Amino acid sequence: MKKGISCERKQAWISSGKAGAGNGFLMEVCVDSVESAVNAERGGADRIELCSGLLEGGTTPSMGVLQVVKQSVQIPVFVMIRPRGGDFLYSDREVEVMKADIRLAKLYGADGLVFGALTEDGHIDQELCLSLVALCRPLPVTFHRAFDMVQDPMAALETLLTLGFERVLTSGCDSSALEGLPLIKQLTDQEVG
Repeated sequence: MKKGISCERKQAWISSGKAGAGNGFLMEVCVDSVESAVNAERGGADRIELCSGLLEGGTTPSMGVLQVVKQSVQIPVFVMIRPRGGDFLYSDREVEVMKADIRLAKLYGADGLVFGALTEDGHIDQELCLSLVALCRPLPVTFHRAFDMVQDPMAALETLLTLGFERVLTSGCDSSALEGLPLIKQLTDQEVG
């Protein structure tokens, strides 16, 4: 497993995949517009996380934005699947929206998908996540910052790996990845070991 730091959202990603750029690190930039995506690629980004609503922590972008971003950049574009800001507990109707957004994102060329769901008691919503991961395939999936709200990060990481997530976005359950670095190191050591 390789480690990397996302430069825009002060988060780390934990990945069981390969890192890029030949230096052991892959730079993923979170963007919310075509212009930001183009600038991220020009600035050396290896991958984009495309979303809307950055002030809400990221929500699903429009498919129009995805389509034009895919026409404008050469690097992989991972699409946020999150129907609204706020918590990570979703109603049945919100789940239907998430499923529709996954199908559309795949249709419009997403290279990967980013989502997360929790239970009321702060655990990974395994049933929902498993059904969404299955719908995402064959694309890679990333569990987003909902991870920072779990009760037991070490157990949650094991659950996510079992469910088929390739990456986890986290600030180490702290306000920034720098402050959460001790937990991020524990998580990466656990995944490597």
